Amino acid sequence: MTRQRDFLLKIQRDVQKLWEENKVFEANSGDKPPCPGEKFFGNFTYPYMNGLLHLGHALNLSKLEFGAAYHRLCGSNVLLPFAFHCTGMPIKASADKLAREMQQYGNPPVFPVDKDSKTEKANDNNNSYSTATSAPNNYKSKRSKAVAKSGSHKSQWEIMRSFDLSDEEIAKFQDPYHWLSYFPPLAMKDLKAFGLSCDWRRSFITTDMNPFYDAFVQWQMRKLRNMGKIVKGKQYMIYSPLDGQPCADHDRALGEEVGPQEYELIKMEVIPPFPPKLKALEGRNVYLAAATLRPETLYGQTNCWIQPDENYGAFEVNDIDIFILTARSARNLAYQMLSRVPEKPTCLAELCGRDLIGLQLKSLLAFNEIVYVLPMQNILTHKGTGIVISVPSDSPDDFIAFQELVRSPGLRIMYGVKDEWVLPFKVIPVINVPGYGNETDKKVCLDLKIDSLNQKDKLAEAKEIIYLKGFHNGIMIIGEFKGRKVQEVKPLIKDMLLKTDQWLITYGESEWKQKAIECLEEMNTFSTEAHNGFEHTLNWLMPRACFRSFGLGTRIPWDDEFLVDSLSDSTLYMVYYTIAHLLQHGNIYGSNSSLRADQMTDEVWDYVFCNGPTPETDIPPTVLRKMKQGFEYWYPFDLRISGKDLMQNHLAFCIYNHTALLPKHHWPGGFRCNGHLMLNSEKMSKSTGNFRTLSQAIEEFSSDATRLALADAGDSLDDANFAFETAKSAIMKLTKEISWMKEVLSAEASLRVGPPTTYADRAFANAMNYAIKDTENSYKAFMFKDALKIGFYDLQAARDEYRISCGSGAMNYELLLRFMDVQIRLITPICPHYAEHVWQNILKKEGFVVKAGWPIADTPDPTLKAANKYLLDSMVLMRKLLHKQGSDLKKAKKGAVVPAALEENKLSVGLIYVNENYDGWKEQCLRVLQTQFEPKSCSFAPDEQIIETLKNHSIGQDMDLKQIQKLCMPFIKFKKDEAQKVGLHALELKLPFSELEVLELNSEQIKRQLGLEHVEILLASDESSANKAGPHSSLIRQNPPSPGHPTAIFLSRSEFQGQTSR
Repeated sequence: MTRQRDFLLKIQRDVQKLWEENKVFEANSGDKPPCPGEKFFGNFTYPYMNGLLHLGHALNLSKLEFGAAYHRLCGSNVLLPFAFHCTGMPIKASADKLAREMQQYGNPPVFPVDKDSKTEKANDNNNSYSTATSAPNNYKSKRSKAVAKSGSHKSQWEIMRSFDLSDEEIAKFQDPYHWLSYFPPLAMKDLKAFGLSCDWRRSFITTDMNPFYDAFVQWQMRKLRNMGKIVKGKQYMIYSPLDGQPCADHDRALGEEVGPQEYELIKMEVIPPFPPKLKALEGRNVYLAAATLRPETLYGQTNCWIQPDENYGAFEVNDIDIFILTARSARNLAYQMLSRVPEKPTCLAELCGRDLIGLQLKSLLAFNEIVYVLPMQNILTHKGTGIVISVPSDSPDDFIAFQELVRSPGLRIMYGVKDEWVLPFKVIPVINVPGYGNETDKKVCLDLKIDSLNQKDKLAEAKEIIYLKGFHNGIMIIGEFKGRKVQEVKPLIKDMLLKTDQWLITYGESEWKQKAIECLEEMNTFSTEAHNGFEHTLNWLMPRACFRSFGLGTRIPWDDEFLVDSLSDSTLYMVYYTIAHLLQHGNIYGSNSSLRADQMTDEVWDYVFCNGPTPETDIPPTVLRKMKQGFEYWYPFDLRISGKDLMQNHLAFCIYNHTALLPKHHWPGGFRCNGHLMLNSEKMSKSTGNFRTLSQAIEEFSSDATRLALADAGDSLDDANFAFETAKSAIMKLTKEISWMKEVLSAEASLRVGPPTTYADRAFANAMNYAIKDTENSYKAFMFKDALKIGFYDLQAARDEYRISCGSGAMNYELLLRFMDVQIRLITPICPHYAEHVWQNILKKEGFVVKAGWPIADTPDPTLKAANKYLLDSMVLMRKLLHKQGSDLKKAKKGAVVPAALEENKLSVGLIYVNENYDGWKEQCLRVLQTQFEPKSCSFAPDEQIIETLKNHSIGQDMDLKQIQKLCMPFIKFKKDEAQKVGLHALELKLPFSELEVLELNSEQIKRQLGLEHVEILLASDESSANKAGPHSSLIRQNPPSPGHPTAIFLSRSEFQGQTSR
């Protein structure tokens, strides 16, 4: 298979070079607005550039690629652009993490040996929480030891090494902007190898590294703000790590004799899907609210603690927000105006701490984008909210509790804690204390020999040391106040909590929501399930923060302290594709342009995208007109492809922004969403090794085999499955087909020439007509698995059947050329390199197959299709019957002598009896069923009504009720089922074709395929014909033929000669 794979790799390289040299996929707008179907503009949610593209990206992208290629093949002017998302926290966080590793461990880093794995076995053996009660194969402690090797515990340096980078190159990635220079070009290389039919002139990256895109996002933000879609709150607000903005704190009265204790209340958003106990809260913003006295440590949060055996509740704060906390703390908050009904907390759900374990939370300042809720017995629910933020680097209780979960599989099993909730996390240093280092907790706990939460006195002592030393001597090593003393930072963070307002995009505002829903109703979402999902999201979507203070991106035009977040700079950028090539001249960074970003003023953007007045600008008028013309030609986009996980945010935001900023005729045309990708029916995961980057898959299978397996993976919202065996099989299938075509073309002299004339010719030509029509319908519906099956596999099966049908008589040369042309065009969207190679080098056609046009089909003949199916099905049944009869003859009866001349008794004659009309009681049943059938709904009257009608019919005069039920009802059920599948013609008294004619025309094929010497097609109603079966004629009475079901009787030559001589 390696040789065949390498051949496909060579084909793809040659074809891609040919495409690039001829600029096949560059798309230019027309001079006039396009007519319906003249253009197709599809786009894909741009991937985040903190690593290599993988097969999960390829699955989503393939849906756009196949659909765009189909439209291009059909003659549409197709625009498929591609860009690279770099906005947000992950790249900056990874770069900072790398810098810390180098600062702490050197360049290249020499990491200390992790002693945990050495003590793990002893801990498992001594653990008080026995695993003996669990099934022996349900838990394997070795898995946690392998985690460090498989990636979950990898340092950032090790992660970078997994990209095959040298140590010298890795060091450059401590600069976050180096990521933007490195990964997007690699992604482009992989996508070109994949064969993506992209207009690369229009590609770009986000963030201020691209000044033109930066200017575009700033215009979008200013426009939304001027329209009142971005607002700033003026009241005290609760701090939300999700939004990157501290929002508010509130006094907590603990009693008459006790002064108020001031806490910062931190809200952590619960990420859907919700567990059963929280299902009733869907559609609301649900948070776990934690109280803290040390907000300066929030940057090091790894998880959230709850008391597993205590009671909690979900309490309404307002019409939007719900806090999960203890009833006592909810009552206190209600007296501080943090309840929908002042002074009266409203509990929507009563919860136990165990109900919360495993919830996924968003906590923006935490380096882990997701933190989990974990159990801790030492939580005091009469203080704070009963919800505790965990910062193991600066809290001894957190450090020990976290270590107990890491070391103890039994404890995890006891509370239902999954390995991945704990084992991937590491302590995140926040404060450096001279003499104690960056992980003060770890050193103090080791010094005091603390290894259990039961050592309460020692934990109190450790806490006093850590808090005092950290406050007086500690230096922040992370966040906005990095390098400053903790005692200086604490009041600054507190002040920030009190004074900072929050910028919100007012999603959910009544009038805006109605426009969004109106847009959705006009869109093609390709499934009712997807439409309902979008409708649900648009109805519950609420205002959300749109800026953050950490990461990469575009600065807020009116407040450069903050950045536009990654879900707000990616909602309208599809319009940017229409002019990107004019601004950036094919450079993804916008650094090689004859224009300047400052020339793109708000007036220019308004003119291009919003039909604003002609601006006063020094941009050349021809360029300005091309921008506007390009946008007006390509917009609206026809389709946007995405994974289903973005339905609840990015895609919904896209609808909102388009309806706010663009006129109705430029609103989105359609969204198509799909599930995630599994590999070989298992979850794709780096940690298990069940993972492939896009470049790895191409190298292993070739692009076309990879694409074929992606097409076969599935097209619904359910998870798709990329099967390696399918890709391997595709390698052989494609190369074998190339060899077959070469053989046919070299054997022209041995094939029939002239127009198709035989029954087999007509049936094969009809199969091609059906394949063309049905494959077209599948491509239009973006059902690529069906398109592949019908246009490739089924069509090849029809070719193989044709070859068998022709037997020694040659196949028709013109028909085979037609087959090659049709199949190559049908498979072009999925396997374009293979198709282009055949088109150019084997069929010697002009032009490019990717633009060759959809094959023209004659009107398919359903009668001929039904007749051919009848023929093939009949031969299958006859072959089985012949095999059974032959086997019976070879089995000698007890005491019988086996005949010496077996050849004499060989079944070599076939008598095939047909009855082309239903008659007798079956005819009457069908006539009754015809009156009881509702064509619109394809349904029948109840059986009781059908039986009553039969009783009143002539059949009722000949049979009683019991006889009708025994004899007629099984036949009626069979015909009812058939009619519900194929329609009313299933109830006809005869087939739409002559069975006698079809079988007689193909009698030679029947002889050949069944290995018979002689075949006769006979009418069962003809007595002389029935007599030919001799003593076997009783079989005709026992199993009488009926329309579509002939009866075959097989005889030896001597038997047949004996009957015919009489």
